[in-house]
Amino acid sequence: MTLTGLPVNKKVALAISGGIAAYKAAEILRGLQKAGCSVRVAMTRRACEFVQPLTFRALSGSHVVVDDYAPDNPDPIAHITFSQSVDLFLVAPATANLIGKFANGIADDFVTSTYLASTAPVLIAPAMNTTMWQHPATQRNLAKLKADGVRIVDPDEGEMACGTFGPGRLSDPEIVVAAALQILQANELSQDLGAEHLLITVGATRESIDPVRFLSNNSSGRMGFALAEAARMRGARVTVIAGNTSAAVPNGVEVIRANSAEEMRQAVLQQLPDASVFIGTAAVADYRPVVRSEQKIKKGQDSLTLQLERTPDILQGVSAARRDGQLVIGFAAESENVLRNAQEKMRAKNLDAIVANDITRQGVGFDTETNEVTIVSRDRKAPIHVPLMPKLNVANIILDEVIRLRARAKSSASQNVQRPRKA
Repeated sequence: MTLTGLPVNKKVALAISGGIAAYKAAEILRGLQKAGCSVRVAMTRRACEFVQPLTFRALSGSHVVVDDYAPDNPDPIAHITFSQSVDLFLVAPATANLIGKFANGIADDFVTSTYLASTAPVLIAPAMNTTMWQHPATQRNLAKLKADGVRIVDPDEGEMACGTFGPGRLSDPEIVVAAALQILQANELSQDLGAEHLLITVGATRESIDPVRFLSNNSSGRMGFALAEAARMRGARVTVIAGNTSAAVPNGVEVIRANSAEEMRQAVLQQLPDASVFIGTAAVADYRPVVRSEQKIKKGQDSLTLQLERTPDILQGVSAARRDGQLVIGFAAESENVLRNAQEKMRAKNLDAIVANDITRQGVGFDTETNEVTIVSRDRKAPIHVPLMPKLNVANIILDEVIRLRARAKSSASQNVQRPRKA
């Protein structure tokens, strides 16, 4: 199964700034072309020291702009036409210097002038030394750009060209291309969820042991927020009940915070009557301490025994309390017997569908940019396997299944109404 509505004949402006990762821009360009996009390229002067413009001219078939005042530039106002005649302005790699200029409105070369003149969506893929990436100034600049509506593909963690290890490597070209296609696709998606109100649980709950310590897990909320963002782009009203999260909250989404499983259950049940679709992506703690110490537990003793009790089953409670027409979809993060465990969970909790993933696989599970899932629906004979891809792409495939389930439910309701009663 593939994403619906992939862009065809879309125009992308690819800007390349001066970093060792500039050579990866060639892979990004080719990936966009394979998806049916036409690509024009701009480079900063420093980028030309890593890769020659001739490389990108040969790949794109078009003049590569470095200086719009250069004698060989065929367009004297290229920073306007270059940016305002495209469907996406993509910068990869984006250095700390370029990010700082974008965030503060500095336009001292062709690429930065193009950014200010752009009327298209903007996507940047940062790449820099780990210390530079983590510096408060860089993070402030990124926050400014996010507030301005710029989309960001976070860098990967790994070994740098300088020999250090940490976050800062340009994200895999396939991930960058997928993020670009997702933005282009969003502009073409019909508002097929315009009649729906999605209620989504996100992140990890925390069960207190004492004022300092708690039981929890590694959920970041990325998958749930990806679903919220995708649903909003497709016209849905979205309410998120969020536990502890580290992922960015998408714009245009109502967020209600809940710390413990009980707090999340109460918030969900309060919002449930107004929702048409419930999706439970939160990693809710299954157990909590029977007794919470009011004071910090000291470590004077050699061992400590905690007595635990089950937390409320939010998903099962939602399924039991659902009204006619509500769809209920769960998630199952498994480490063994993934499909069988997911199917049993779906039957036991009377769900319309369940999304299962194997958290032992690389690039899958908590706090990753990508996911690989299997969607099991109770009215399908065979599950849908979704291969490894960015979570926003996975989210749209899950929402496609929501649309199908809604259409099937409407069809069944219509047939029941039309069926004549027996005399």
